Amino acid sequence: MLLVGGASARFGSPKALALLDGETLAARAWRVLGETCDERLAVGKASDALELPFPLLDDGSEIRAPLAGLVAGLRAASHDVAVVLPVDVPCMTPHALHLLAVACRDVAVVSTGPLPGAYRKTALPPLERALAQGYLRIRDALDELDAAVVELDLALLTNVNTPDDLRRLGARGSV
Repeated sequence: MLLVGGASARFGSPKALALLDGETLAARAWRVLGETCDERLAVGKASDALELPFPLLDDGSEIRAPLAGLVAGLRAASHDVAVVLPVDVPCMTPHALHLLAVACRDVAVVSTGPLPGAYRKTALPPLERALAQGYLRIRDALDELDAAVVELDLALLTNVNTPDDLRRLGARGSV
């Protein structure tokens, strides 16, 4: 599952359309998911009207938070386990995503946070409750879940929040 992203306030424009090594962050993440998974879903806000090279599942929520996309994607997923990749983590590899999927109990997360991660359908009720109660951080819902922590190379978890982050990443070369 690709979380296409929210308002991108710090970035200044949609991160999904930002270029790294001649490829948009969205296309890059979609490709990596395709090398990893049997099914791919991209989840976001249809109202953002992003021109993406793949279909987008609208998360059906007015809330701008990764939790809204995660809930919508898990509801729509046809498999029991979904690996979740935010569009602004462009260095993830198929191997790293596979490690998350294999480690998944209810959830498998990395040491730095809940995303990227792997989520079973069993995680959906606590995630839905958190969203309904206004707890918008995925981390707030994890206490109820059996979560495995997967140690990955921190370079794979590089997050792009600003244009400078993207420039630095491009200057050092992709992982």
